[in-house]
Amino acid sequence: MGLSLEVAGITKSYNGQSVLRGCSWLFHPGRTYALEGPNGSGKSTFLRLAALLEPPDAGSVIYAENGVALPHDLHLRRRITLLLPKIGVFNTTVFNNVAYGLKIRGRRSQEIEARVQDVLATVGLDHKSRQNALDLSSGETKRLGLARALVIEPEVFWLDEPTANLDPQNTEIIEQIILKMKVGGKSTIIVVTHDPAQAQRLGDHLLVMENGQIVPR
Repeated sequence: MGLSLEVAGITKSYNGQSVLRGCSWLFHPGRTYALEGPNGSGKSTFLRLAALLEPPDAGSVIYAENGVALPHDLHLRRRITLLLPKIGVFNTTVFNNVAYGLKIRGRRSQEIEARVQDVLATVGLDHKSRQNALDLSSGETKRLGLARALVIEPEVFWLDEPTANLDPQNTEIIEQIILKMKVGGKSTIIVVTHDPAQAQRLGDHLLVMENGQIVPR
């Protein structure tokens, strides 16, 4: 059950510079993958294509359920999410920032209240629920971004360098949240990192981006 993802021979170039070269991999539902590689190896480009933010130049990105390929429509896009290194926030409370994804999905007020408070507790921001999000520290802002992604309960969760430029304390907090997410295997989690030690800590399946392709570590 759940969403599977197959990337099949995808390529991508920018200004004549090849970034992905026939990249292929099958991601199974409910598993956790860590994709590492040096800066410039194509990891972030791969994420954007796999998260349906950009189309590949060639090849296919196939999300499937029960063996049936799904159209790349709004319904599918709302079942996956990508957390980027730079977190943008709305000029409103922490609560409202996290609640936004549920509001646009038409969830009831009582459900939104309960779900947001639960997720804020998970990321350690429940005591800052009514604070303006622009006043958070950089580490807290990273955790706010994670809360906004968690609250919509994505079935495929892409995390691009989730602890980039963070102090050890906030890095540990976010890694512990990701490890808790793994329990029960409700979401497929793909963490992109340049840190081999972090990949080892978080991933059940360790992958490397080399020469524009994914290979097992």
